[in-house]
Amino acid sequence: MEPISTVTATGLAEEEFASIVESHRRQIFRFLLASTRDVDLAETLTQECFLKAHRNWARFRGESSPMTWLMRIAINLEKDHWRNRRLQFWRKTQTNAVDLDEASEWLPSDERSAEQQVLAKEQVARVWKALSRLSDRQRSIFLLRFVEERELSEIAQATGLSEGTVKAHLSRALGKVRAELRGKK
Repeated sequence: MEPISTVTATGLAEEEFASIVESHRRQIFRFLLASTRDVDLAETLTQECFLKAHRNWARFRGESSPMTWLMRIAINLEKDHWRNRRLQFWRKTQTNAVDLDEASEWLPSDERSAEQQVLAKEQVARVWKALSRLSDRQRSIFLLRFVEERELSEIAQATGLSEGTVKAHLSRALGKVRAELRGKK
């Protein structure tokens, strides 16, 4: 049996990679869950992300943070998944989607009355509906900015887009979401 501290071909000790997984797994999973709204799919894509990262660690040049690199892998896995399964998307969403009641509990809120909770849940449902109408790119950028609270420069690195392009997509996404919430299409 090999010792735990065996160094991979890339020179990164297994414990160090395990530390990277431990540090960033929750954020990658949360992003994929918000993007897919499917717990099982998000878990599968998260595992694929870290497996791919482990296999390709030698290619990581350190030009960005490990989190940005991992997020880029996650975004690409998500794109690949939807590209391969575009026709099955709505059927899976309807049967495996995160319950709106559960999603509304993710939002911090001091509101405690039943009426306020119902209103918050309705607002979350409207936001998810608006997000479903965005392009894949706009939805990813929106989620990275407002769910993952990433800076525009980090989003640009993770998506491979220029910062100006990220701003343009974010602006369009915000406009569409706001219009949807005001009841305009």
